[in-house]
Amino acid sequence: MTTETTPGSRERLLEAAAALTYREGVSVGVDALCKAAGVSKRSLYKLFESKGELLAASLEERTSEHVTALFPEADDSRPHRERILHVFEQTEAQASDPDFQGCRYLAVQIELKDPNHPASRAARRIKENLTAFFRAEAEQGGANDPDLLARQLMLVFDGAGARAGIKADTHAGLVIPTVTTLLDAANMH
Repeated sequence: MTTETTPGSRERLLEAAAALTYREGVSVGVDALCKAAGVSKRSLYKLFESKGELLAASLEERTSEHVTALFPEADDSRPHRERILHVFEQTEAQASDPDFQGCRYLAVQIELKDPNHPASRAARRIKENLTAFFRAEAEQGGANDPDLLARQLMLVFDGAGARAGIKADTHAGLVIPTVTTLLDAANMH
């Protein structure tokens, strides 16, 4: 292992944190993170104030990848209803991957329990962005109560992801009809 902070050390730590915490949870040890990244603890603490800061940075680093994988393109001109359904179609496709373990952002919040933990705050911001997307699309699509619809969609998103992540259920034939029912009930077009 190297004791120097090389240019790639930060990136390797971020990648190791993303991979290990998704697979094993946030309780993964600093030793395991350093070993996976090929860096020393000294290097980790030179780059990040704490393991919590590393986890938060790792989550934030994955945000654009997460958004790209889920959200429709900004210039997507489909109706707002279809833009919301796109998110759930993408989620359904991700859930079919045998390595899928649910939403990493929800898992962090559940595991940490502490809403003030740096990684929990980062995860909450990312989840709030998804809620804001649902709310904006609902409002622009004429939903009766955009706030309520956004909250309902988050409930389905998180619940379906959690159930698929623990292999208790699949999304197939369940999520899209559920979301469609919610959109219809909200008079969403």
